[in-house]
Amino acid sequence: MAILPADERLAAVEDTMQRFNYQQHGLIEVLITAQEAFGYLSQDVLTHVAGKLHMPLSKVYGVATFYDMFTLEVVGETHCRVCTGPACAAAGAGDVLEAARTLGARSGGQTTVEAVSCLGLCDQAPAALVNHKAQVNITLQDVPAMLRGEASPSRLQVSGDPRILTGPIGTLAPTDLAAHRANGAFTALEKALHTMTPEDVIAVVKDSRLAGRGGAGFPTGSKWEFARRATSEPKYVVCNFDESEPGTFKDRALMEGNPFRVIEGLILSAYATGAHTGYIFIRGEYPEATAVVERALDELHEAHLLGDHILGSAYDFDIEIRHNAGAYICGEETAQFEAIEGKRGHPRSKPPYPTQAGLFGQPTAINNVETLAVVPGLVRHGGAWFRQWGTAESVGLKLFCLSGHVNKPGVVEAPFGLTVRDLIERFGGGFQGEPQAILMGGAAGGFLFPEHLDTPLTHEDLKPLDVPIGSGVIMVFNQSVDLWQVLEGLAHFFVHETCGKCVPCRLGTQQIYRLLGTITGGSGSSAHLDRLETLGRTIKSTCACGLGLTAANPVLTYLHHRA
Repeated sequence: MAILPADERLAAVEDTMQRFNYQQHGLIEVLITAQEAFGYLSQDVLTHVAGKLHMPLSKVYGVATFYDMFTLEVVGETHCRVCTGPACAAAGAGDVLEAARTLGARSGGQTTVEAVSCLGLCDQAPAALVNHKAQVNITLQDVPAMLRGEASPSRLQVSGDPRILTGPIGTLAPTDLAAHRANGAFTALEKALHTMTPEDVIAVVKDSRLAGRGGAGFPTGSKWEFARRATSEPKYVVCNFDESEPGTFKDRALMEGNPFRVIEGLILSAYATGAHTGYIFIRGEYPEATAVVERALDELHEAHLLGDHILGSAYDFDIEIRHNAGAYICGEETAQFEAIEGKRGHPRSKPPYPTQAGLFGQPTAINNVETLAVVPGLVRHGGAWFRQWGTAESVGLKLFCLSGHVNKPGVVEAPFGLTVRDLIERFGGGFQGEPQAILMGGAAGGFLFPEHLDTPLTHEDLKPLDVPIGSGVIMVFNQSVDLWQVLEGLAHFFVHETCGKCVPCRLGTQQIYRLLGTITGGSGSSAHLDRLETLGRTIKSTCACGLGLTAANPVLTYLHHRA
């Protein structure tokens, strides 16, 4: 990890504070700069930042200790973060972690190794970040090279039919604006700005019946309409690029491979809702994607596709990037607003809803990456174009994140309605070994089992099984895996990621984790299983936000299968 000379360190931090005019909403970006400059956040640095931003030191400290990517202790020049998420664990990440720790212990403090929950590289497991550089498909033999940053780099693995959202990936350079425009990029924006009113855009999106692709599934057109009708100004739009759900990596593929389509969708959302400022909120574990987005925005500014009078119209709009410093809870929309405002990522109570009072207390439309990527096609071709795919209740195309024990993991673009078996055999190269269970929807999802392989991938067909499509996770585990250990790992994830704001989540996730530890240790009983069921149902019905409401889903679906 390269550390700047002392005078340059403070200058870098000062530059970031100046960029935010010493306002407190810039705190997280300032701390990110400080950690990159100094290697860690010392008390002197925190005190300096608190003074410059006119904030109590306690608040600065509270933010610095909330986000996992901040460290208050000295780390080595090599900082290795090994993923221990479910896909990586099944691929041998535990052995990689121990080998890395052994080598790190011999480095005399030059190498720091830590375990992290999920890096969004599940299709290339096991994976790690070494000084913010992704290393993938790591074997035990690769560990020395990994610690030098010389193991296999991350790559995009995309398939499917039809390839509408992902078509340019692998064929066009991601930030070659001229090539993307020749392929149709920004023709929808030009059409909207010159021939459509904002209400026309909303009507097309509503006609398509596009629902959010981040997991919640709220109708996108209705969300935009609510924001449009809100009377308070200014309004904001946010692109939620914080896919921290274990097993999810589709948004990374879109942003690394086709960022202009997503950004065009964000501009269209802003035009429709009446916003003139937008934010892209990027998870901190995505350094490659961050670099691509930054380059794409630079290209758009140079081409006058961002800023004043876009495409010769009267419409002005610009985008700012904000970073998550490592908190799964910030995928929840109101926690994300808190993070953009420079605070700890605690979810807000609803109502008011974001379209009434969101970012900075103003009307805000927030959509995830995949949702926004659909929008240019709707504006170009109309709502009926999107409805040609899928089913009556599950409309359109979906990106699925295929990982685990399959021969060809990666992002799969396909219409709703394919069966689980069809998707895996057609696009995933088939199963590795005999399947035991499939985790759907990620850590907040649930399990399917071999008897469910011919279930269509639709909301209506999966709902009776109490399994969501969610963010599109399809993670396969074969018979070599102890599912109780998988459940224990998922429970540990939620214990670590709960913000602690509400009691049922803070305590309930801990109790589930402890019970699973007892069961995987071989001393479980029917009383333990009954207690798990009771705890799961309790937190599912009483928690304040989506994290707690879904934390017990994998346990509950597994218990129901055993019953």
